Amino acid sequence: MSDISNKDTGNALGHAKEMSKEQGRRLWEIIKRYSQVDRLTVSSKGSVSVLKPPPKKRYSSVLLSILSIFPYLLLLTFGFSFYWDFDGITSSFFNYPLEFQGLLKIVSVSGLIGFLTNWVAITMLFKPAKRRPLLGHGLIPAQKDRIAFRLAQAVSEDLINPDIIKQKINESNIISKYRKSSTRYVKNIIDNPNFREELKQWVVTYLNEMIADPNIRAALAERILQQIEEAIQDKSFEKVALKAYSYVKGQEMQHVIEEALTQIPTSVESGLDKVDELLDQLPKKIDDHSEVIENTVTNLLYKLINQLDVHKLVEENLRSYDEQHISDIIQNATNEQLRYIQYLGAVLGLIGGFIIWEPLISLSALGIIFISVLALDHLLYRQFYS
Repeated sequence: MSDISNKDTGNALGHAKEMSKEQGRRLWEIIKRYSQVDRLTVSSKGSVSVLKPPPKKRYSSVLLSILSIFPYLLLLTFGFSFYWDFDGITSSFFNYPLEFQGLLKIVSVSGLIGFLTNWVAITMLFKPAKRRPLLGHGLIPAQKDRIAFRLAQAVSEDLINPDIIKQKINESNIISKYRKSSTRYVKNIIDNPNFREELKQWVVTYLNEMIADPNIRAALAERILQQIEEAIQDKSFEKVALKAYSYVKGQEMQHVIEEALTQIPTSVESGLDKVDELLDQLPKKIDDHSEVIENTVTNLLYKLINQLDVHKLVEENLRSYDEQHISDIIQNATNEQLRYIQYLGAVLGLIGGFIIWEPLISLSALGIIFISVLALDHLLYRQFYS
């Protein structure tokens, strides 16, 4: 009953699959044209802004600018002290004798030592990025693997883990929002009359190309006939009826099926108006099954999230960075705070210089200033924040 071999059938069906892929690409081009996917992609790229850290508060920026002047002032003061340093100048405070000679050198050197000590300590956190024979290795580059593990652990346990992601998905109701947005998007596409016309034309073209190929048509008929024979294998009456029909038609049953297949494009073309009805009903059907759709998408998303090993992902990425990159990440994140520490070292060194010069008076003055600042801070807090 078969006119072609199994090998020919397989080749023909393989060719049919290739034709289907090509037609699928054509259909996607139609959808892209009417859905404006390319335009949306360009717009999306254009609207993406470069992520920047929050801007510094004004008082913070001003304070940092003031502190940054201190090292230069101390250096100038140290240089100036070689020419003049309160030589021979004395005074008294409540009958307490004060010797000012050498004061500039004491406070400038103390301040510079405080600044340079902090600068060296901070530099040693990040430099050298690569181990050196004499200079050693920066603390952070030397502990790269340990830092990668600890950061990955912190991220996976406290910041991004499956439970937190699921919680945020539920709280944001994002699946429902996207489903509604997608429904509106689909409706805008299918309401376009030009899209409907091209879709119908695509259907007709697809069927015509498939059925017009005699090898594909014969292979399809062969496959259909095999399925019919398998379905009536244990039914004697149906077998007799099938043979009788073939005898009456005066040709093999496969030829009868092939003739029927040639009529499919014409039949479909005459009934393409049904496509409009199906497209009109599509948004409503999506809304009617919204709960099922949302539950399905949510379950699939949960399965994906459960397979996501955040700890491993973060740790592997961090381990792949070289020591310099790890240092840059941490240094860029803490740069402002580190600069504060450096400049405050100069200020504290300056204060230490006054203590070296006159311990009793300097400590008394610092105590008064410290208590005054605490009292003022308490009053301002109660006035503006409580």
